[in-house]
Amino acid sequence: MGNLVVIGAGAWGTALAVAFSRAHCVSLWARSEAQCALMQTTRRSAYLNEIELPAGVTIDHDLPHLLAAAQWVVVATPTAGLRSALRALRAAGLGERPVLWACKGLEPGSDRFAHVIAEEELGEQALAGALSGPSFALEVARGLPTALTLAARSEGFARDTARALHQRALRVYFSTDIIGVEVGGAVKNVLAIATGMCDALAFGSNARAALMTRGIAEMTRLAMTLGGHAQTCMGLTGVGDLILTCTGDLSRNRRVGLALGAGQTLEQILATLGHVAEGVSAAQGVRRIAHAHGVDMPITDAVCDVLAGTLSVRDAAEVLLGRDPRAEQGSIAY
Repeated sequence: MGNLVVIGAGAWGTALAVAFSRAHCVSLWARSEAQCALMQTTRRSAYLNEIELPAGVTIDHDLPHLLAAAQWVVVATPTAGLRSALRALRAAGLGERPVLWACKGLEPGSDRFAHVIAEEELGEQALAGALSGPSFALEVARGLPTALTLAARSEGFARDTARALHQRALRVYFSTDIIGVEVGGAVKNVLAIATGMCDALAFGSNARAALMTRGIAEMTRLAMTLGGHAQTCMGLTGVGDLILTCTGDLSRNRRVGLALGAGQTLEQILATLGHVAEGVSAAQGVRRIAHAHGVDMPITDAVCDVLAGTLSVRDAAEVLLGRDPRAEQGSIAY
């Protein structure tokens, strides 16, 4: 049993705190004193109100105090808040403590993946890594079986940390392909928006399966171009997370696609969603990266055009259906 600090008391941070508390001493950092006081009183998070926080989870706003006893730190903010969270940790006395981040997508404005942000803020030699995979917060908090991947450049760190965090219901595997893991985490959210649009048009299960398969090809091409591995895209953080996000009713990104297909504007959708849908902010960044490297990603292009309001959902479907036939060559076929 170790001491673990989770940064961010949103739905995902709360779920991880609850899950890790089954095997470790866990402290959950809330960003404001008011939020902290409310959670201490109610033993619930406003973002995951269905779950009562167990006695093994301490809620605190005093970051230096929390870090004093911490063995690991898990940052569970959206990607947009990762850089500021890492800077706050350094200022509060992070030192050489290992850091994991549990966010997916790209940093708005810079199009940086989380591991690049971490290297810039903590240094390339820091013990740090990504925790990713198919995981709805509510199911993780309820203790339902879940499998995640911990990816880091250091194989020893990834292996040892994964083993320390591994539980019967929360199974943690390890990888050194941090690029492949993070590409999967970003692209699958964009593809989930596309799948939601497909379902809203009532195109059926055949079309959904084809769209997801072609999406895996897009993901794999981009990952390999950036230095990742094809087999990572076939694992938990690629195909696994894609299946969950494209088909699960708890998927926020899929709900965005469904609402777009039903005729709602993006502004209306985001106003009522209540949580961050990383695919909305990541889509244009994924497209910019793909175009800069000459990677063909037609589904991503279509999603970007719909989100920008320059293409209707129906017309986006027509664009994709109108593509010329070509040889099918497994997961990386163009």
